[in-house]
Amino acid sequence: MDTPGSDIKVGGTRGGFGTFLAGAALAAVSAWFFVDSVRVTSRGYGWISGALGGNTGSAGIVFLPLFVAVVWLFVDAKRPWPWALFAIGVAILGIEILSRLEFWFSLKLSHFLIMLFGFAAGLGMIIRSLRAMPPEFMNS
Repeated sequence: MDTPGSDIKVGGTRGGFGTFLAGAALAAVSAWFFVDSVRVTSRGYGWISGALGGNTGSAGIVFLPLFVAVVWLFVDAKRPWPWALFAIGVAILGIEILSRLEFWFSLKLSHFLIMLFGFAAGLGMIIRSLRAMPPEFMNS
């Protein structure tokens, strides 16, 4: 005998596990092709070293907070200020590295749209397969 909702599968929707896998595969392939289309290069100076004049001495100033923090952490690691300075130094270094990067997309608009909509469709399939079961089918 067919009961209402007997065709509902994993996750409470008609999507089920197969839809989840298909959506995950579609999203993963689309994301891979998108990331594979990006070329990353670097330029001479980042935000901080460029603001400091962009000479060779500015690179040393970027490392100075991190250097002082490491020295003081080996002297006395129980104090909070070397840890704060260490976090600031790591943040400065991360900002400097990331601000030197330039991203170039070398793909056609049609390929970009296929990848974008493929990724969106894959996420939609994943979300559909994970939705909760409707309340009227919980008592079966």
